[in-house]
Amino acid sequence: MRIGLGFDVHKFLKERKLILGGVLIRVNNGLEGHSDADVVVHSIIDALLGAASLGDIGEHFPDENLEYKGISSLDLLGKVNEIIKKENYIIKNIDVVVICEEPRISDYKSKMRAKISETLGIEEKDISIKGKTTEGLGFMGRNEGIAAQAVALLDKGDIDG
Repeated sequence: MRIGLGFDVHKFLKERKLILGGVLIRVNNGLEGHSDADVVVHSIIDALLGAASLGDIGEHFPDENLEYKGISSLDLLGKVNEIIKKENYIIKNIDVVVICEEPRISDYKSKMRAKISETLGIEEKDISIKGKTTEGLGFMGRNEGIAAQAVALLDKGDIDG
């Protein structure tokens, strides 16, 4: 068994779509970033890569590469899933904390779990997503951005059995 920790943060950008956990959230501001800036999925990617000792999101999908400009982070997550499967890792579970004042994560977490589950080919029950605020403290408390932390547990073994 191997555990990995992922973290991502992006600041808000006016008039951009907000995507969290692969879900479009209808608000006025999205997150600034090279891809769709999905902090939830980015934190999961780094947790999975970290658990497998396979680097990080920037090594695999550098923001200098125009191929990844505006790409769906779920597409990147699918590529990471292929990478870890080639190394004979099985995802046992993923736990994510989304840190923001708005939007209210509880309104979207079941849709996020479904999107991530479908992308990774694992059961929704093996994915946990929670929302936390900073009680008005710091840049997230001032509603300037969103952060996410993820932990992933991998098992090295026979993928077919």
